[in-house]
Amino acid sequence: MTPLAHSLSSQGIETRAQIRANLGTPALVEAALAAKEGALSQHGALVVETGAHTGRSAKDKFIVRDSETEDTVWWGKVNVPMTPEHFAALRADFMAALADRETLYVADLFGGSQPEHRVNVRVINELAWHNLFIRTMLVRPTSAELSGFAPEYTIIDLPSFRADPERHGTRSETVIAVNFSEKLILIGGTRYAGEMKKSVFGILNYLLPDKGVMPMHCSANIGPDNKTAVFFGLSGTGKTTLSADASRTLIGDDEHGWSDTAVFNFEGGCYAKMIRLSEEAEPEIYATTRRFGTVLENVVMDPQSRALDLDDNALAENTRGAYPIDYIPNTSADNLGPVPANVVMLTADAFGVLPPIARLTPEQAMYHFLSGYTAKVAGTEIGVTEPEATFSTCFGAPFMPRHPSIYGNLLKERIAKGQVQCWLLNTGWTGGKYGTGHRMPIKATRALLNAALDGDLDQVEYRQDANFGFDVPVHVPVLAEQGIDQSILDPRSTWPDPEQYDATAGKLVQLFIDNFAEFAAHVDDGVRQAAPASPVAA
Repeated sequence: MTPLAHSLSSQGIETRAQIRANLGTPALVEAALAAKEGALSQHGALVVETGAHTGRSAKDKFIVRDSETEDTVWWGKVNVPMTPEHFAALRADFMAALADRETLYVADLFGGSQPEHRVNVRVINELAWHNLFIRTMLVRPTSAELSGFAPEYTIIDLPSFRADPERHGTRSETVIAVNFSEKLILIGGTRYAGEMKKSVFGILNYLLPDKGVMPMHCSANIGPDNKTAVFFGLSGTGKTTLSADASRTLIGDDEHGWSDTAVFNFEGGCYAKMIRLSEEAEPEIYATTRRFGTVLENVVMDPQSRALDLDDNALAENTRGAYPIDYIPNTSADNLGPVPANVVMLTADAFGVLPPIARLTPEQAMYHFLSGYTAKVAGTEIGVTEPEATFSTCFGAPFMPRHPSIYGNLLKERIAKGQVQCWLLNTGWTGGKYGTGHRMPIKATRALLNAALDGDLDQVEYRQDANFGFDVPVHVPVLAEQGIDQSILDPRSTWPDPEQYDATAGKLVQLFIDNFAEFAAHVDDGVRQAAPASPVAA
């Protein structure tokens, strides 16, 4: 245990609790087991359950609306305001709850790996496993750095706390309240640990644009040629899977900054989906489930043998594993790499319309970044019987406090400045929409991705897509070498009925156009012209 350089009382937090500060992994695992917060699997991972909340409580998140945020936050469905008065009442009740705790776990950590752009974050937990989770996920200071650590932002996470909607202005008993003026985040009524991780992401997404640094919801890795690739993508598009490539050095799997000199990981760990994880398909991630220090959320375990069943979704579909990034072979020692040479935007198009890969201009890249498209498929949610388009601006709308155009313009500027090559990679369906077509073969996806990153697509012939206007390869030698039919490059030709393809493509194009309407006034004409052609005109 490393003592706190700045006490809780110096922050105005008074408590009779025993403060267990900056504990290492073994001590936190011991504390979690002693408190019966979880159990060890047969291979040593800590297995825990999060109860009713098995994912983020997006509708219970608020940002305090005051003079600091009035004109800087993009208010709306994502960023919902809380009054300063309601926050003051909430803070008072949180402090009263802290005062009566018997034990508190405190970790002083960094959000961000590039020293000049990181933020000092103190996290206060009532659960030992929560403290282990956030210590695993954020960047861990050295002993020397801890000796002078002064917290800038503080997160207090009390799952036992119950918000009062009338007194606190909340929607329910669950609350995630962010106060940028007081640099304080209060989380109550949920045991889902990902709320802490995403709160730090939100802090950096708010702070970094003012410094000209692009915050990104992406994975990133470095090739043998020392060129960095970043992968934007929503859940289920392959962001973690495609970046965990043993032939490339992993920078990180989820959150990064793009500064003038580097792409740097915001975190020191990974948070991977575990449901139906296959040792054959994802051996590096699978191996982490058999490591001491990994935290497994809502993974089903036999109580006698302690064997894991990664295919069982009885507790949650969103089963997760948190583990230190160095549990993945070939990771960056400094948690950062050179500025990108390639930007890859991932989508899982369940309509079967998009090609497996397309080359984007900077304007098209900004358009698709602001669109943030993927699709839900039938069976994933109650009531979804047909493919359903999902647009999450900047591939991470729930975590972006500022207007999307701020992030989009930063991306466009950095792409142009670095002459970065941009790609749209479809990991979704081909040969028809979901239900009639089939999932894009992972073999083809990896072959096309590697060809793009290695420069093998620089000299091939391209055609202009009739619907979206981007360039699509006509013939890629590596596909032929691997016995993959070249027709996959032209999705229309893979459909049994080309006219049905045209109708479906027209529907998807119109969804893009309708979604982008709210951004049109905030971008230049070049980006507006990068929109797909109207289906009527087509």
